[in-house]
Amino acid sequence: MPDATLIDRYQDFRTRRFLKHERTYANWLPGWRTQRRRRALVVGLAATFVVMAVVSALCAFGFREAALIWIPATAVFFPLWLTLQIVSGRQGDAPLATLDEFELAQRNSARSIGLSLTQYLMLIPIGYLIFGSVATDGADTGMAYAGGLMAITALLIGGCAPAMILGWTRPDPDPV
Repeated sequence: MPDATLIDRYQDFRTRRFLKHERTYANWLPGWRTQRRRRALVVGLAATFVVMAVVSALCAFGFREAALIWIPATAVFFPLWLTLQIVSGRQGDAPLATLDEFELAQRNSARSIGLSLTQYLMLIPIGYLIFGSVATDGADTGMAYAGGLMAITALLIGGCAPAMILGWTRPDPDPV
């Protein structure tokens, strides 16, 4: 490809890397690839997001010790997220060249929802930080921490939404 642009070369690299990882993980966790199990993973992720949102709200109200709950929530989040990614074939962030038209339409729809969700949820920490800093003349240092937790939670929800949507809606894989 002598006329390939930097973006074309990156997409080719990304496709090769995705296919390599897909071959590596294709047979991992076969019992978790059913729709029922994927939905359990999605519910578990949603529960961790609720805990993270509550922790950030508690920190906003001055309960600094609540931040300690963030650590177990994160410890639960990562294995759930990695497992969902493996059992759903990472279709939420698969490169264009690896999907057929139907999968591409599903992925794009899920990504669009994830982006909208991110944009709307980010208004919460933005509003909290803007109005809170005006009300306190920027003197509340805990506000930045709570706002950061809110922002991380919003970004995680929006970033995970495509895989969660696809994990929830896709039917069971065809038996081999």
